[in-house]
Order: sequence, then structure tokens, then C-alpha cells
Amino acid sequence: MNENHYRVAGMTCGHCVASVAEEVAEVPSVHDVTVDLPEGTVLVRGRDLDDALIRTAIAEAGYTVTEPVAV
Repeated sequence: MNENHYRVAGMTCGHCVASVAEEVAEVPSVHDVTVDLPEGTVLVRGRDLDDALIRTAIAEAGYTVTEPVAV
């Protein structure tokens, strides 16, 4: 299983977390999404993850990936 980490700007509340998690969960091959509101990060787990599709899903939720997160 692969993991992709993202720093996301603009998330301020539980609704933001739910919106991002819901959109990203719909991306093919995504098995799990963890959104950390205080840190402003999103952790995506799955097989053969498509970075572009995940970034698009975050944008569709109304937020911006500001930079990748080093792990």
C-alpha cells in the first residue's frame, strides 16, 4: 500500500475536513483518507495512487495543495 501526503490551505473546520475526505475517497484506488485539520495535512493510502487525481479532488472540494509533505 502506498501513502501520499499533502499540505492543504484553507481548511478551517470540520465541514472542510469532511469535504476533502469525501472528494478524495472517491478517487479510484484510494483506500483511506486522513485529514489533520490542525496541521493542515491530508494523508491518502491506497494502491497505485494517482497524484493528479488526488490534487484535482482536493481542488474540487474547494481547497489548494500548497506543497508536498516530506515524510
